[in-house]
Amino acid sequence: MGRLKELRKYVDAELARGILGELKLTDENETDIICSAIYHHDDKHVVDGQMDEVLKDADVVHHCMNDLVKEVKEKEKSRYDSICNEFGLE
Repeated sequence: MGRLKELRKYVDAELARGILGELKLTDENETDIICSAIYHHDDKHVVDGQMDEVLKDADVVHHCMNDLVKEVKEKEKSRYDSICNEFGLE
């Protein structure tokens, strides 16, 4: 399963790169930033670039705030706690 997940990261990022290239909405640097964020968004325990971290945090907030009855996933707990602390939600 790990290999499939790793492959999906490449496919998702390359798909985004192709779509952004066709739409011509971003320059090459912006496209690289977006694709990096997509590629790294599931690596919640690793600190990557600034925009990568913004997407990871947004992903965790969405998962945790979308349904407040559900438990926070173990892989997202540390990041969720940091976000809550940063925004004074504790």
